[in-house]
Amino acid sequence: MRVGLIQMTSSDDPSENAATLIPMIEQAVSEGARFVLTPEVTNCVSASRTRQNQVLRTEAEDPLLPILSAISKEKEIWLLVGSVALKTEERDRFLNRSFLIGPDGVVKACYDKMHMFDVTLSETETYRESDGYKPGDRAVLSYVDGVPVGLTICYDLRFPYLYRDLAKAGARILTVPSAFSPDTGPDHWEPLLRARAIETGSFVLAPAQTGEHSAVRGRSRRTYGHSLAIDPWGQVIADAGEALGVCVLDLDLSQVDDVRRRLPSLTHDRSYEVYDGR
Repeated sequence: MRVGLIQMTSSDDPSENAATLIPMIEQAVSEGARFVLTPEVTNCVSASRTRQNQVLRTEAEDPLLPILSAISKEKEIWLLVGSVALKTEERDRFLNRSFLIGPDGVVKACYDKMHMFDVTLSETETYRESDGYKPGDRAVLSYVDGVPVGLTICYDLRFPYLYRDLAKAGARILTVPSAFSPDTGPDHWEPLLRARAIETGSFVLAPAQTGEHSAVRGRSRRTYGHSLAIDPWGQVIADAGEALGVCVLDLDLSQVDDVRRRLPSLTHDRSYEVYDGR
């Protein structure tokens, strides 16, 4: 399977981001990618609820999704829209939703980010994603050319049982589109992605946002970049660094079978109780 990871620096202007994204998808396709993946919040990176209310739309009204469905059909590719920030019927409540679009332009699956990024990284770096976003309540497994793919988003990465459950349900590829913080990125991003690959014997594909995100309203954000592809043995097979761009590579899916045969840990679960020795 030939895949393309897109690394963007989305602003808080959805139309500007669409204009940036389309040629990047076309570049990935020109280099032979048949499965193209974009980062988390592809359409809008914003820390301002006011700005989000101004520019975001519901899924039915969102202008980006029809464009991406059309390009998927025209190019006959699978496209994982890492996530799109969407309005809901509740004011100041949004969805962080990933879409898998098939070569016929039809959405085959969608996944709402379950784990909310509510953290205090420093005195100046605080996030309360749950203040604005509505968490999902189901894991999602779908298929790309018959290959089972597990859908997750960014902060989900810190919850290993989700990836184990997806792998035990059949996933051979795990996707982690992200807008990872530069405060945690240098220490946590690669080790966590490699751990999820090692624990499940799966390919992990993680397209990411990068750099300084311009904002019409509210404070700007920075993200870590380093879109990564990890093989089922836990080796990094692609690293996009910090620059905008497209990373295209081939996956040998027989590696999944080989690693899971040699290390069949997905079949070695045991039930247990936690003993408190006080």
